Amino acid sequence: MFVSIIILLIVALVVIAVWVSAIQQHKEKQEAERRKELSKQKRVIEESEDVLLNSSNIPMTGDMLRIIQKRIHDALATMVELSPTSRELKNRLHESQERMNNDVPNLSDSDKVSLPDNDKQLIALVQGIKKLRHLLRSEHSKGKVDTQIFVKEDRRLEKIQLRINVESQIKRGLSAKTANMVGSARQYFEKAYATIMAVTYSDEYVTEKKNQLEGYLNEISVELKASNASAVKKKAEKEKDDLDVLFAPKKKW
Repeated sequence: MFVSIIILLIVALVVIAVWVSAIQQHKEKQEAERRKELSKQKRVIEESEDVLLNSSNIPMTGDMLRIIQKRIHDALATMVELSPTSRELKNRLHESQERMNNDVPNLSDSDKVSLPDNDKQLIALVQGIKKLRHLLRSEHSKGKVDTQIFVKEDRRLEKIQLRINVESQIKRGLSAKTANMVGSARQYFEKAYATIMAVTYSDEYVTEKKNQLEGYLNEISVELKASNASAVKKKAEKEKDDLDVLFAPKKKW
């Protein structure tokens, strides 16, 4: 009898130990998942704030600004749910809510953009636009952005990218032309022209740049033809001079 009681106690202790271990593992798993989700939402906030910071040279519409603010607010709300005792997160959520409640100033919906002075700044500008478009698509895929707004904003950003691409190639082409690097200038203009011709829509800017680039390419074509004709003429004159020297009567000394 005594032995049976001891065995039962041992079995009970084993069961309790397993049960406690299972609970502990479950808590650790939940904590790991909580930390993972917190890190994910933190990255969302940092990415959104980084987009705002690096897109200072990009014309920003009120709709686009509200989309980014809402993304930051939603991420903070999730973090507060995961860490309800965090006063810092609650304060940040409150500040985010206030920014969303305030009227967004009248921002530009233009697709015009000023080109930076150097390639490093130009690359940063292009990357900023790509991040904006990625953020926009991500929020639309989650059902947080109206399709009509998504189409309008994505098209606007697409046009800005087109302007940057075309204008930077034209700028390089004109610089090369000024430096009498006609071949390089033609390559830049041809690249810009191919970009314009690949566009599936037509507007005032596309038509203007198409005509402008065709003019530049025609000018270069005329210059190259003239240059080639001049080179051929000089070569013929040199060959004639060589023949004249070869067949000229020899002088008697």
